Amino acid sequence: MSIAISQSKCTGCKMCTTVCPGSLLSINENKKAYIEYPKDCWGCASCVKECKFGAISLYLGADIGGRGSHLSTKCEEDIVTWLIENPNGENQTIVINRKESNKY
Repeated sequence: MSIAISQSKCTGCKMCTTVCPGSLLSINENKKAYIEYPKDCWGCASCVKECKFGAISLYLGADIGGRGSHLSTKCEEDIVTWLIENPNGENQTIVINRKESNKY
């Protein structure tokens, strides 16, 4: 499992570099996030969850049932939208309200 970072969506906010438990993410000369050694990624998705701009996606390989899909997220205040993009062009969206998600 590894991540992909869209250079066009990245704003260079550095939040992903702060939350990565493996310290694998850096900021390049263009002030955009990158991962130098993608194979070292643990697949924890901390950076995916932290990126408010949907610039980071997690590769969901066949070994975990993802069949090559990519998972990304976009945050707007209390709403978190998870997007799963399948290789066949089919997409699935999951919308979660943070304030409502942990109520019992």
